[in-house]
Amino acid sequence: MAETPQISPDIDEADPKTRLILTGERLFAEVGIQGVSMREIASKAGQGNHFAVQYHFGSREGLVQAIFDFRMNQMEPGRGAMIAALEAAGRTRDARSILEVILLPQLQLDGGTNRSYGTFLSQYLLHGDWDEYGHFGGEAPPQLNRALDLLRQRVDYLPAAVAQRRLVNVSLMFLNLLVRHSRMETHEFPETFEHALEDTMEQIVMAMCLPLRLQG
Repeated sequence: MAETPQISPDIDEADPKTRLILTGERLFAEVGIQGVSMREIASKAGQGNHFAVQYHFGSREGLVQAIFDFRMNQMEPGRGAMIAALEAAGRTRDARSILEVILLPQLQLDGGTNRSYGTFLSQYLLHGDWDEYGHFGGEAPPQLNRALDLLRQRVDYLPAAVAQRRLVNVSLMFLNLLVRHSRMETHEFPETFEHALEDTMEQIVMAMCLPLRLQG
């Protein structure tokens, strides 16, 4: 399984805008995207201006999108390295390799399995209506966009709407694993994270690539 560099942003050293992003992510994960006020996010981020979120992002939805974009851009170097290795090995049609490029860099956020990020992104995916393949709000950064294009080519026998629905579904499957095993410090699981990850990736490949069988 491919590896990606560790990504560990330090909120104490972050600029005010990034502090709002990281604080918003944590609070949204804890109480839901609609469960916390913009004033509270600003206060918990150490901002004296209670309207700091509105100043930097315009609205709650603007902050939500900024969190998603921030994390996607953080994963770009890792995805770029993985795509380069995939292309060098001639594996651009291998579904497992492509899905690893899309999903595995998430494991490196904040140094490993990340409950806040995983919970936030699960809510983000359930929060929107993602009907267009590969579209999740703002424009995808280049390396993620390349991986999504490779996946679309691999499952070109599926209608675009079906490919998008499956992509959301397998992403939620992966995030469920990430969130569940981030609790390992408080709960003893009967299997290792590595075994659970391998099994989940196999399920994801099957779920994404299964031929469409619909009754006429």
